[in-house]
Amino acid sequence: MTITLRPGDTVMFTGDSITDCQHLEIEQPLGWGYPLRVAGEWGFRHPDRQVGWHNSGISGNKVMDLEPRWERDVLDTRPDLVSLLIGANDVGWKDYAEDGYEIPAEDFRAGIHRLLTPLAERGTQLILIEPFLLPVNDAQRVQREDLDPKIQVVRELARTFGAHLLAADGLFAGLAATTGPEYWAADGVHPTPAGHAALADAWLRLVD
Repeated sequence: MTITLRPGDTVMFTGDSITDCQHLEIEQPLGWGYPLRVAGEWGFRHPDRQVGWHNSGISGNKVMDLEPRWERDVLDTRPDLVSLLIGANDVGWKDYAEDGYEIPAEDFRAGIHRLLTPLAERGTQLILIEPFLLPVNDAQRVQREDLDPKIQVVRELARTFGAHLLAADGLFAGLAATTGPEYWAADGVHPTPAGHAALADAWLRLVD
């Protein structure tokens, strides 16, 4: 079953840098990535169903960073649909931060569960986007060991909360099989314009 958006509905995209796309730094409140592409294509297809689009993604965020701002940035907007993409910074965290530590899949699951619970209680429609990685070096290939359990967490939580799942990791793996990973994410993490277009296209297939 697809998600139905009605005139006047509010959609909130949130997560990390993949969603952020400088939306606080440029004169475009949706940023320049897939949220903008989704809103533009939706507006083109459905001028009779105008929707309010919002972006609260923040570069560098992990699940634990979303929690302190969740009420202000997400719940208080009373969205009809929330689209969440998180996990890229939770993967391999111990390799990046000076005081880095491994973020277990169990903590990742518990954090997202806390974020989604108040939305589910309100009957908010949900899209969960899998974290993904297109390894372009050996270090990122090792990180797959940390990523795969977190992808499973997102899949499990989609079932638990009746959310729509955007299987982004499989999507990009399939696309990269013919072009190589850099075409879709030059650094293995952040989508290129083509990568953002692929995300937007997959997102719109979930929504009526």
